[in-house]
Amino acid sequence: MQIRDVIQYLEQIAPSSYQAGYDNAGLITGDQGAEVKGVLCCLDSTEAIVEEAIEKGCNLIVAHHPIVFKGLKSLTGRNYVERVVIQAIKHDIAIYAIHTNLDSVYYQGVNTRIAEKLQLENTRILAPAAVMKKLSVYVPPAYSDVVRKALFAAGAGTLNHEKGLSYASLGVGTQDGQTGAEVKLEVFFASGQQPAVLRALRDSVPEAQLPYELSSIENKSALVGSGMVGQLVKPMKEEAFLKHLKKAMDVNVIRHTALLGKPVNTVAVCGGAGGFLLGAAKGQGADIFITADYKYHEFFDADGQIIIADIGHFESEQFTIQLLQEIISQKFSNFAAYCTEVTTNPVHYL
Repeated sequence: MQIRDVIQYLEQIAPSSYQAGYDNAGLITGDQGAEVKGVLCCLDSTEAIVEEAIEKGCNLIVAHHPIVFKGLKSLTGRNYVERVVIQAIKHDIAIYAIHTNLDSVYYQGVNTRIAEKLQLENTRILAPAAVMKKLSVYVPPAYSDVVRKALFAAGAGTLNHEKGLSYASLGVGTQDGQTGAEVKLEVFFASGQQPAVLRALRDSVPEAQLPYELSSIENKSALVGSGMVGQLVKPMKEEAFLKHLKKAMDVNVIRHTALLGKPVNTVAVCGGAGGFLLGAAKGQGADIFITADYKYHEFFDADGQIIIADIGHFESEQFTIQLLQEIISQKFSNFAAYCTEVTTNPVHYL
């Protein structure tokens, strides 16, 4: 079994095209063609994690957070990011990150696991995403097959799990009084694939600047988006729910806004930094919004309409480690997948 087999399976569950524009999910170090000897699942790739992978005989680390977010201009070991990359390459260890794409899926996603820990029912994506775009490009007939194949190779042409789909119509174009046949090609693609698709279009016929149009498909997916919302089996008093939250999510501290003196029934969650979803949580009628990384002034935005509960970034995503181990172990039986025994949380509480 090769590393690419694991990657392909993980990306069936959480396609890399679902990641946020700032993200760097995917294979960060390593050879996709290498045989998998063992997998170590973690939240963060640190030096201690690489050491643990070596000790356990694992040559693949599957992490939630990418160790590299921005381009590295040197590898001299001057900071922990460079040291981790050097250490991984030195010991032939691949590092694969599955980050905001795993945050964004309903089935087997980060927020689904949080909802399960809190025993929420009737769960749904908090802020569904419009995940498809359409490219329309006008091509001379002689180049239509070349352009079509290039777009397919870049990931375009997929709709409702069907691949290799395109639509073509033959028309007549006019330029400077001259007329000639042209083909209008149309393909669909996931929004995160736009840079690759446009690059493939540009490179397919380098001697020509092919005119094109881009449009967003407004249909929002019920299975892709940010955060999650659901209901408790029975409404709970606010203090009782906060105690339930503290125990279920294994947290030491909850930073929260003022209690509102009403039962908690509808609960919104977002693993990691989810403050951008507060409006969606209010719009969905949530009584409490559970997330992390809230700043002081942002707590005022609760505005007496909802309780904001900040449980910490690591704490909100810690069960993603077990989720990844389960996903991999249930599919692959010819190598071991481990949950890390290293706590990578950089935040300590006195």
